Amino acid sequence: MTQLHTLTRHRDIQNWVTDRHGIPAIARVRNRFGEERAQLKLSFQKRNKTLMASEDDGMSPCSWTAWLAELDRQQLALQVDVAADGFELVERRSN
Repeated sequence: MTQLHTLTRHRDIQNWVTDRHGIPAIARVRNRFGEERAQLKLSFQKRNKTLMASEDDGMSPCSWTAWLAELDRQQLALQVDVAADGFELVERRSN
């Protein structure tokens, strides 16, 4: 059964990620017009193996301050699946 929760508070997002041994990262990607934009990523450690960005995937670890500022700028939220420890970045909904 899926238990989805949408996290928008910075502290909640940071706690959820760090509790799962994750770190924030940003990749710079170009659209079809050559314009560069920031793509938010999260990097997690798996048991006995670290999943870190390699130089060729364009993902760079960054500070929580930078990552959360970009999250706000893009008006995104972190949607988490509590049962499966899955996540997705989604558009924030105004209430």
